[in-house]
Amino acid sequence: MSMFCYQCQEAAGGKGCSKIGVCGKTDNVANLQDLLIFTLKGVSEYNQQARAAGLNTAKADHVILDGLFATITNANFDQNAIKDRIEGALVLRNEIKEALASAGKLEAKTYHESATWMAERAAFETKSNEPQIGVLATENEDVRSLRELIIYGLKGMAAYAEHAANLGHNDATINDFIEKALLATINDGLSADELVALTLETGKFGVNVMALLDKANTSSYGNPELTEVNIGVRNNPAILISGHDLKDMEELLAQTAGTGVDVYTHSEMLPAHYYPAFKKYDHFVGNYGNAWWKQKEEFESFNGPVVFTTNCIVPPLASYKDRIYTTGAAGFEGFKHLPNRAEGGAKDFSEVIAHAKRLPAPTEIETGKIIGGFAHNQVLALADKVVDAVKTGAIKQFFVMAGCDGRMKSRDYYTDFAKELPSDTVILTAGCAKYRYNKLGLGDIGGIPRVLDAGQCNDSYSLAVIALKLKEVFELNDINELPICYNIAWYEQKAVIVLLALLSLGVKNIKLGPTLPAFLSPNVANVLVNTFGINGIGTVEEDLVQFLG
Repeated sequence: MSMFCYQCQEAAGGKGCSKIGVCGKTDNVANLQDLLIFTLKGVSEYNQQARAAGLNTAKADHVILDGLFATITNANFDQNAIKDRIEGALVLRNEIKEALASAGKLEAKTYHESATWMAERAAFETKSNEPQIGVLATENEDVRSLRELIIYGLKGMAAYAEHAANLGHNDATINDFIEKALLATINDGLSADELVALTLETGKFGVNVMALLDKANTSSYGNPELTEVNIGVRNNPAILISGHDLKDMEELLAQTAGTGVDVYTHSEMLPAHYYPAFKKYDHFVGNYGNAWWKQKEEFESFNGPVVFTTNCIVPPLASYKDRIYTTGAAGFEGFKHLPNRAEGGAKDFSEVIAHAKRLPAPTEIETGKIIGGFAHNQVLALADKVVDAVKTGAIKQFFVMAGCDGRMKSRDYYTDFAKELPSDTVILTAGCAKYRYNKLGLGDIGGIPRVLDAGQCNDSYSLAVIALKLKEVFELNDINELPICYNIAWYEQKAVIVLLALLSLGVKNIKLGPTLPAFLSPNVANVLVNTFGINGIGTVEEDLVQFLG
């Protein structure tokens, strides 16, 4: 065993990757990512003291968020980029320690190794292989399971917090909680029950961070609105932008205006089309392709450069590798990485634009339009229509089918499930899971589309807001009394924080698939089953009977 990682749904054999990640990351990168998380726990140790002493800096918040984000599945495969983050975290940790000592605020105690270890960059790989660094350092299976569940929730939380911070929206209570929760995962004095409670608290802060990002996005770009998105192409050179970061989207569109270069979205960037602020750009053409895992064939035919603003990267074919750019937390060895914006400035996309001008227009792979933009503001604007449809029986049931898509053949289940749903049901979706059914042409109910796409995975917050509003309208005591069923697909850690957020809101009887997480020990899985009614998927026929009776 040269590594161990079981943070995503594709964990090898349903247990964990031990030689190379199914995602494509090497054992070396996996171990360095573990060392980065280990180091961030040490940074948190000193920064908690700094917060109490009024010495906390925005730099510490950024380093912790960015470090967690860079270890999300399919985000960063570049060992040098991970080493840079470890090196930076060690420097920052010592700066905070020295500031505390100078102020007479440094606690005199025995510190965990994460707060004391030091090594030169050349020794990072050796350090990362030490047994106390990775996931398996926690011997008790149940404690390990809960600790990792919390850490994976924090990774998703950090991703959303960083997107909000890029738009100038920060919440010190979220950053403070992330540090405290990281430290809890090295506290051997906490019981399993206390870790369960912390897991639910992680979900509570998950709701908070998604609300923060929702505010950041909508205050910057307007509320998403009902939008038809073109899925064909034009005959101009073009750039494909993937990922989740809307600040990058804004700056790319501004810099490509008037250049003759078109911009298309891919995968999770599709919902950018729903924001009013981006509709003024006539070179913002449409969406190209499908979910992240189809990128090898779709990037090949796109012909132009591709910008990854976040995950999900698939190790590329040699034929298009030289056309890929990364930025932010994303990275891959051999890709050109665009530096972060200077304070008060914008990222420079000029190299990407010049590259696009040298390449042919995209090859068309489909034509038509898809509809989206049903975030909470748009759905609540239709509230009277929706409520009336429920009261008259035109809509019998809503199905929340949010989450992630992935490569496994078993995910065909979600397409088949959508096809077999009765015509008096509506799908509420967010995240790239929608690509399993958003082009099926399922029709509408009295003008209400049967697939209501709220947006990116973080826009699952919108689905919670919609549910809580319906609960209020129908004067119900419990969110679980609503005619809403939850059949959620997951892949990586942003889906984990969405799941924990739903649990913190009291949502029960969620079906989670296509497989349950490998990081749930049998006992922890039983707690989720017995407390919240979480269960895995079966066949489409069995699950429809279970949902609808």
